[in-house]
Amino acid sequence: MSEHAHKHTETKNVINRISRASGHLEAIKKMVEEERDCSEILIQLAAVRSAINSIGKIVLADHMEHCIAEAVEHGDHDALDRFNDAIAKFLK
Repeated sequence: MSEHAHKHTETKNVINRISRASGHLEAIKKMVEEERDCSEILIQLAAVRSAINSIGKIVLADHMEHCIAEAVEHGDHDALDRFNDAIAKFLK
């Protein structure tokens, strides 16, 4: 991790979206416990996956606009390497 503080402008938005996705996932857990139709469960899982991907895009954009721009400005190649690794894992 980087030793300097990061400026994140989307923190509240990301936390709210994570809370909604978490609640949705709990609802899916209940659907499984109630032995609901698999098709319904798969559709709801797809909705959660989409929500998670949207959260990732917000975090990615925020990181690029602030942290990576600063890293480039200061020649912080380690930060750029960590960013490349994070993107590769996110896209897996």
